[in-house]
Order: sequence, then C-alpha cells, then structure tokens
Amino acid sequence: MSQPIDVKTSVRADRPTGAYKPLWAWFGYDEPNYTYTEHGKKLLAELTELSPVSPHIRTHNLLTSGDGVAALKWGSTNAYTEDANGNPVYDWTIMDQIFDAYAEAGNTPLVQIGFTPEALSDDTGPYQHSWQPADKYATILTGWAMPPNDLKKWGALIEAWAQHLADRYGKETVSAWPWEVWNEPDGIYWKGTIPEFCAMYDVSARAVKKVLPDARVGGPHTCGAFSNPKAQTFLRAFLKHVVDNNSPIDFIAFHAKGNPVIWQDHVRMGLHKHLRDIEANLAIINEFPSLTHLPVIIGESDPEGCAACSARVHPQNGYRNGPLYGVYVVESMIRTYELSQRANIEIEGAVTWAFMFDQQPWFDGFRDLATNGVDKAVLNGFRMLGKLGGEWLETASTHRRDIGEIMQHGVREAPDVNIVATRDDKGVSVLVWHYHDDDIAGPDAEVSIAIEGWGSKPASLKHFRMDESHSNAFGVWKAMGKPENPQGADYAKLEAAGKLAQIEDKASVAVTDGKIELRTTLPRQGVSLLRLDW
Repeated sequence: MSQPIDVKTSVRADRPTGAYKPLWAWFGYDEPNYTYTEHGKKLLAELTELSPVSPHIRTHNLLTSGDGVAALKWGSTNAYTEDANGNPVYDWTIMDQIFDAYAEAGNTPLVQIGFTPEALSDDTGPYQHSWQPADKYATILTGWAMPPNDLKKWGALIEAWAQHLADRYGKETVSAWPWEVWNEPDGIYWKGTIPEFCAMYDVSARAVKKVLPDARVGGPHTCGAFSNPKAQTFLRAFLKHVVDNNSPIDFIAFHAKGNPVIWQDHVRMGLHKHLRDIEANLAIINEFPSLTHLPVIIGESDPEGCAACSARVHPQNGYRNGPLYGVYVVESMIRTYELSQRANIEIEGAVTWAFMFDQQPWFDGFRDLATNGVDKAVLNGFRMLGKLGGEWLETASTHRRDIGEIMQHGVREAPDVNIVATRDDKGVSVLVWHYHDDDIAGPDAEVSIAIEGWGSKPASLKHFRMDESHSNAFGVWKAMGKPENPQGADYAKLEAAGKLAQIEDKASVAVTDGKIELRTTLPRQGVSLLRLDW
C-alpha cells in the first residue's frame, strides 16, 4: 500500500458563514407503485428519519394509464379514463395509496404533472412500453409521451386532481407542496414541439393555481445542458415564453448527470460532467434577469442517467452497491452549494433519482438506496449529511480540490480530501470525505482536524463512518458468499450492516485554549461525520 496522505484541515467554530439548508433531502423514482409496498414504506420512513426537514419525494407516471402494477421504468394510477361518450372519469384509488404513503411517512411530495392518460393520447402505437435491462433507452417512448389531445380536458383533470388532494389532505397542506410540470420534455419524454409544451405548461400551472392559489408551480425539468444543444435550446425557449407571456412560475427546474465509464479495468466516475451540467443550466437562467430571483430545483442530480440499468448489464454502473456511491453523493452535493453561490442563484433542492426496486436480485447494481429491504452504503452518506445543521462554518483543507479544476479535469490525479462543518445550539458537526473518480485502491488519508474558536465549554465526541469496512452491507454480503436469498440471521446481519456505524464515542475530549485537535485515518471513498457537543 502507498504511503498515507498527510492532510491538515481546520474548522473555525466561531466563524459562521451562512444558514445551512439541506438541499440534498430530495429523492425521486420512475415507478410510483413501489411507493406503497412494504419495502417502499420502510424506505420512505427512513428518509424522514435521517433528514432534518421533511424530505421531498418526486415520482413519474402519476397520471399514466394502467393497472397499477409496478415495473421497471413504469408506473400507473389510471386516474383518468373516459366513458363511451367521451366524458371524463376520475378514479383516485391508486393515487390515494401513493399519497397516503407519503403522508404516513412524513414526506413532502414534489407533485409531478405527467404523463398523458391513454384516453388523451393520439399515439397510434403501444401505450405502455416494455423494458428489458439490455433495451435501448428510447424503447420507453410510447403513447404516454404524446401531448394531451384536448387541453380543456387536461386542464380539468389537473383541477380535479388538485381539488381531490386538497379535500383529502387539507388545502393548507397541499398548498405547501411544490408542483411541477412534466419531465425532460427536451429528451424522450415529450413527442410534441416546444410551443405545444409551453401551452400545456400554462394550462397545467393555471389549473393548479385555480384550486390552490398559494401553491408553487415550476418546470420544465430539461436535461443536463453541458454539451447538449437540444437541452439548451429548450430551456431558453421555455424561459423566454414564461417572460413574454407572464406564465405562472415559482421555481425553475433542470437535471444534471455525470458519466461513469469503464476505464482500463475499473469504473471511473464522471463528476466533472455532472457539475458542468449544473453550471451550464444556471448560466442559461442568468440570461433572464427577471427570473434569477426564483429558486432552482435540480429535479434529478445523479452520477448518470438510468436508475433501472443494472451493473450486471451495464458494468460502468458498478459504483452503485458500495461506498463509492455514498462519497460521490457527499462530494457532488457539497459542490452543488458552491455552484449555487458562484451563480448567485438559490438551489432549493437537488433530487437524487434513486429509491428501491422490488423482486430484483440482491445487489444487482440498480441505482437504488436499498436492496430487498436492506440499506445500501449510499443511504449512510445521506445519514451523515442529515447530521449537519444550523449555520455553515469556515473550514479549510490542504487537499481540497478547486471546483474549477474538477469541472475541467475531474478528480483523476490527487484525491479530494475535503471538509465542511456546521454549528447549532448544541454543538458542531464536522463532515470529512476522501473522494476519487477512480474506483481503485489508493493511499489512506491521515487527517488532522483543528477546531478553533470552541471556547471554554467541555466537549464530547461521536464519530460516524461509511467506507468499505463500515456502514456497507454490500461488503458483508460479499463476505457471506453473495447468497441469492438471505434469510433469518443472515438477513438480520445484512440489515444491521446497512445502518450507520459509529466508530468512536468519547464522553470527553481535550479542549486547550479554546481549541480541539482530532485525528482520523480515512480510506479512499470514505466519509466521516464527527459530532462534537458542548
């Protein structure tokens, strides 16, 4: 093994730099019918438990026609059909199961208006797509992606839906949920033109606000804009339409994705592309000065673009099962705060497009947070982010990589060994991570942490860790011999391994002249959360 890297970091506990807002506490998935399954409800509750605020949940297919049976990249509620005379028939049975699960778990829906019910689609081909892991992505483009053929009926459907949710959960509650229109209309989720989308957006937004005047509505959830002229054109055209027509809009939404590849004999992440997608979209928004006061929601912010593409079929997705996914989330989310500051645009939320998939092989490499009810290592990255709170503090690291350099070249040579910290009324939380794009072994980081400005109060320490050996059920499953169907004690062992591991618990740490000095050995693709209480 190479010699460890000597990393010096510091935290100024007496120098707050601004309020901490958990923009990462947003999650999403294609398949709404997984929401109310046993494992779905369990995971939704865990997301609420780990987050300092109610987590926002975004799902596709809330208006899609079908039988409500979950499938990869598919879901349905059958909320809208028509009788023999073409009159609307609304059925909220499946919709209620989805939103009841959110309410029970304490989630906040990011309500997505989409997609087109079969009775409003003029597509002559199949309505529901078939999806096999080796399929080309474009095979999902079927009748649900058509523009509604009757905007009057479409608007009435959105009004009826908003009214139903208000009646069931309370107008005040539902008015606080953000509403969004569609998903990636510049990509394969929309068969119409840009003007047709803008007309549909206006009808949808006004229908929501007719029932819920105080509700926030936004869009258009275009794809990543870096090196993507189609996404750039669509977003600019949409924002120009909004400005020229005074369309209702309360937030602007776009997506950002990285690009992992197989490099030589291992996975190499594409963090630079992910961050440049965010940068490019924010730059387009800044071309419209009358809109820059609006917050942004990154509706999907992920290492790549297909949650339902398993690593078994797509080996570049092999990062998903172990700690690399977790440290990537920490790295990308903290850098998202930085990009927000650079562009002077508030990023309210960054949605991780990952949830769970029932009836799939254990650790099959889907982009999910849990497998068969067992938490993956990535969820512990979020658990550590959830232990931040209060105000940001001034920090420094001798091995903090410059964001401009990362966006240009990635994290390919020296790793990014970075630190952030927050302070609340009970103490200080310090988050330290050791990230590299390449999923190969590298030298450990010997990290010293100097916490200055602590004052004269005594201090206690709790130290949490996620790496190959901690908070990583995948590593335990491999050590078991990769069982196909763990049961009993084996299942319990995996479930325990999926929780966040605490590696230190000290009732007292030394405070000398208002300063605390700590040290830890942090392996590559590892994250530590050190909690110091007064």
